[in-house]
Amino acid sequence: MTPVARDKETPAEAEPSLWNLPNALTMLRIAMVPLFGWLLLADGGHEAPWRVTAFVVFLLAILTDKIDGDLARKRGLVTNFGKIADPIADKALTGMAFVGLSLVGDLPWWVTIVVLGRELAITVIRFIVLRYGVMAASRGGKLKTTLQAVALCGFILPIAGIAWLHAIAWVLMAAAVVVTVVTGVEYVVQAARVWSAGRQGHGSRG
Repeated sequence: MTPVARDKETPAEAEPSLWNLPNALTMLRIAMVPLFGWLLLADGGHEAPWRVTAFVVFLLAILTDKIDGDLARKRGLVTNFGKIADPIADKALTGMAFVGLSLVGDLPWWVTIVVLGRELAITVIRFIVLRYGVMAASRGGKLKTTLQAVALCGFILPIAGIAWLHAIAWVLMAAAVVVTVVTGVEYVVQAARVWSAGRQGHGSRG
């Protein structure tokens, strides 16, 4: 009698190793934050050479965000750690820029408080709902990050004496603040859905 072959179970697809290039770039971006902050505040924060150098470091850090995201998607290296660490790295970098610019008097504190208050609230919410699901960055969140980065570049560079460039920087900053608030509300709604679905799932298994 010919034995009947049993169906082999397909093993679950394993998550990529945490030790990969995209995650390394994310950690590099976090490491660049204190260097950028020191350059931004050097000599009172108003010396053009230091501000230009701070801008270069800020721009390089922003570019690592673009590179690590593209690499992770193209090479299948997206990890849960990366989904959490990447937005944290972005928040640390832009947060340092907002605080530094407010410390040297180039940006009103209310702008910094609104932006960082939103970022802190969303980070806390992410960790609260983590047991039910990972909230990856949305398209709106990426637009918010891009607007903030471009607007901050305009404030970091010593262009206050060039009226039309400074006006453009302010328009971009206003847009960034609006998108920051709107996407914050969207994240709260998304978190509520993840939390509700997770609670229902746990209840059905209980």
